[in-house]
Amino acid sequence: MAITSSVIDRAGTRNDGRHLGVALLVIATAQLMVVLDATIVNVALPHIQTAFGFSGSGLEWVVNAYALTLGGLLLLGGRAGDQFGRRRMFVTGLLLFSAASLVGGLATSQAWLLAARAVQGAGGAIVAPTALALIATTFPQGPARNRAMGVYSGMSAAGGAVGLLAGGLLVTYVSWRWVLFVNVPIGIGAALAALAVLPGTAGRIRVPGRFDLAGAITGTGGVAALVYGLSQAATSPDGTSHWGDTNVLATLTASVVLLAAFAVIETRSRHALMPVRLLRSRDRAGAIVMMLAVGTIVSGVFFFITLFAQEIWGYSPLRTGVAFLPFAAALLVGSALAARLVPRTGARPLLIAGAAASAGGLYWLSRMSEHGTYAGELLGAALTIGVGLGLLFVPLSLVALAHVGEADTGVASSLLNAGRQIGAAIGLAVLGTVAWTVIAHGARAHAAAGPATRTAVAQAAYRHALAVGFDRAFVVGAGIAVVLLVIAIVVIRVRRADLNGS
Repeated sequence: MAITSSVIDRAGTRNDGRHLGVALLVIATAQLMVVLDATIVNVALPHIQTAFGFSGSGLEWVVNAYALTLGGLLLLGGRAGDQFGRRRMFVTGLLLFSAASLVGGLATSQAWLLAARAVQGAGGAIVAPTALALIATTFPQGPARNRAMGVYSGMSAAGGAVGLLAGGLLVTYVSWRWVLFVNVPIGIGAALAALAVLPGTAGRIRVPGRFDLAGAITGTGGVAALVYGLSQAATSPDGTSHWGDTNVLATLTASVVLLAAFAVIETRSRHALMPVRLLRSRDRAGAIVMMLAVGTIVSGVFFFITLFAQEIWGYSPLRTGVAFLPFAAALLVGSALAARLVPRTGARPLLIAGAAASAGGLYWLSRMSEHGTYAGELLGAALTIGVGLGLLFVPLSLVALAHVGEADTGVASSLLNAGRQIGAAIGLAVLGTVAWTVIAHGARAHAAAGPATRTAVAQAAYRHALAVGFDRAFVVGAGIAVVLLVIAIVVIRVRRADLNGS
């Protein structure tokens, strides 16, 4: 640990003359680009379907191709930064992401577009963990790192909302292709700036020994299979459950087998892709589990609020994006508050407050109806959830990286990112199943009332069924936030001094 502290101190000192603020802007911008790309394309899906003739199930792969490679390759991307240099891999990931975005924007066929989206995910899987690791190795532990983590977490958390707004603007006023083209100048600019402002020492202490090929194959394959299986398992809008489908069961079984093999390999390998010692920390393990739940909540909030606004209240894509702006602002406020308060309070009180606020806000969302208004039902709940999630992101990142050696910072970062990505897949699968099952039951009950009733009030009845189903999903989300609260109270014990460099 003495060596680690020395290296971090030297990095921080050398960066005093290299504009730490600019370095943070570069890292945060790169992270924002990776996160918003998970939602910016969603707004353009109808236009993409028209352009390429995707079927309904095929269209899902425009989103899933990105999510699958991003989630599956995170561990590998984090470890690559540890072994080959974080600045080098950060720049490589940005350029790969930019190139894939350019190619995707020029696509003329379904296969071309899907391949580009998959490569985008691979670039994102390199950028995301190395960005967080660069925060830890560039900024000295204590107030400087806490402030930097606040900006990084705010960008990470608000990226989804920014993506919806940016996607709505680009699709409405330019073209769907620009949801991909927009990444090119941003990614290239960030890569060039990274070479100029990020410290050359970042990642200089690298993991010795051979590359863990067996761990890379089983770990990447296991996480990818898990994300894919969960993304396919959710009950469809017509009420059809896919949890028992042969394809889903086979994929989830394969993920269990591969992840079990990965665990065995990592406990025996001298050059492990994911050192088991990282999970021996009660606080770090708790933070990763909490990030799983946070990923579930975030994915559910974005998905179901978007559908509620458009399908029930009749919002346009652009208006929906604008409606998310207060939520994004609240996330930034919550992250800024957490960065300021964590040196005084430590992580645990903020995690408890954030989990409680998230649970309350999600329950508030569950009271929305088809006759409600944005100001009367959605705004207050969105602000509460935004602040709550903002209070969670910063301390979770700090706890996950506390007492991690320089050589393991990248893989520790990738574990946290993988937790959020897997949590997002779990969220859409579980919450989607709850919502569509309730909606299908309501639709069947209405159909039993007879043709005359169907003809007279079909649209109103369907909107009511949607509202009830989405509200039930928000109730389940509130329950998940309560689990977050319990974990924060029972598991997290990290001391305030551990986060302040004392």
